Amino acid sequence: MKLYQKFLSVSFAFLLLLSLAACGVITSQDGPTQVAGGSAPAENTPEAPAYPDDTPDEAYPLWVGALRGPTAMGLVEMMERRGPTASVYFWNFDLAGSADELTPKLIKGDLDIACVPANLAAVLYNKTGGQIVTLAVNTLGVLYIVENGGETVQTVADLAGRTIVAAGKGSTPEYGLRYLLEQNGLDPDKDVTVDWKSEHAECVAALAAGTADLALLPQPFVTAAQGKLENLRVALDLTAEWDALDNGSAMITGVAVARRELVEERPELVDVFLREYAVSVDWVNENPAEAAELVAANGIIESAAVAEKALPKCNIVCLTGQEMYEKLSGYLQVLAEANPEAVGGELPRDDFYYGAA
Repeated sequence: MKLYQKFLSVSFAFLLLLSLAACGVITSQDGPTQVAGGSAPAENTPEAPAYPDDTPDEAYPLWVGALRGPTAMGLVEMMERRGPTASVYFWNFDLAGSADELTPKLIKGDLDIACVPANLAAVLYNKTGGQIVTLAVNTLGVLYIVENGGETVQTVADLAGRTIVAAGKGSTPEYGLRYLLEQNGLDPDKDVTVDWKSEHAECVAALAAGTADLALLPQPFVTAAQGKLENLRVALDLTAEWDALDNGSAMITGVAVARRELVEERPELVDVFLREYAVSVDWVNENPAEAAELVAANGIIESAAVAEKALPKCNIVCLTGQEMYEKLSGYLQVLAEANPEAVGGELPRDDFYYGAA
C-alpha cells in the first residue's frame, strides 16, 4: 500500500506544484481568506442534527475539498456547524478554483472527501485502480451559453462558425459541450472554436473587454456576469438542451468522492458526513437569503446578492444510493459512448458507487 501511495504521489507531483497548502484557509484570486466557522452563524442556521446512538464519540479531523461554486455552496451550512463544539467531528474545508488543485491532495491523502466534476471522478477511479468511491451527486446541470450584445444564438446549431470562451477543459464543461454539439450535427473540432481559459472569471473578463461575445459559463458566474454586463443574456441552457435529447440520462455537474481507504476503514464517518451534507443542502435550498450570506462570508462568491439570485438556478442536490447510481451511471455511459477518455478509458465498476444496491 505504501509503495502504491508513493507511486501515486510521484505521478501527481507536478500537479502539487500548482496547489497551495490548505492550513484552514480558502485561497482566492485576491489572496487567502480565512474560512468562516468562528464567525457568528446566520440567524436561521439550524442546530446540529441529533446523531444516532451508533455515532462514534471521538473527534476525527476530516478534510473536505470543494470547488468555489455550487458544490461549495451546498456545504456552507455544514461549515457553520463544524468543530468539536458543534459536532462529534472536526470538519476542515479546503476550497479551490480548479479541480487540478484538489486532485493531488485527494490522491496523496491530504483530503478525505472532495467535490469534483462528475467525469473526473470516473477518471480518478480508473487511474488509481479503483481507489476513489463516489458518495453522492451534489450538482445537476448548471452550464449555459451566454451571449453579450446580441441575439444571434437561439439553437445549438447557431454555434457553427463561432468562438466560445470557456473554462473546464478535460472535465464536465468540455465533454458536455462536445456531446451536445455532436448530437446537434456539429463537429466540435471543426465547426466551433473553443478558447479555453484556466478559470471562469477569465471568461467573464473576456466578455467585459469585448474580446469575446460568447461564453460557456456555469452558475453562479452567469448571474455575476449579468450584474456587470447589462447586455449579457442566456442564449442556451445546456441542461434543457440535454433533456431535449431524451436519452434516458441527466446532465450532472459535480459529485462528492472519497478515498476508498476512508470508506472501508471508517464507513460510519462517511455515513455521518452524508447525513450532515443532506441537512446542509436542504437548508441552503430552503433558505437562499441566509445561505447567500454564508456563501459570501466563506469567500465562495464575493456578493451575497449575486449568490441569492443564483442559488435557485444552481441545481444543488445530495443524491445518494440507488438514485445516485441510476443518474450518474447513465450520464457516464453517454460520455463514454461519445469519448471513452472522458471517463478515463472505461466505465467504472459497481464498487465506484457508494451505497448502491
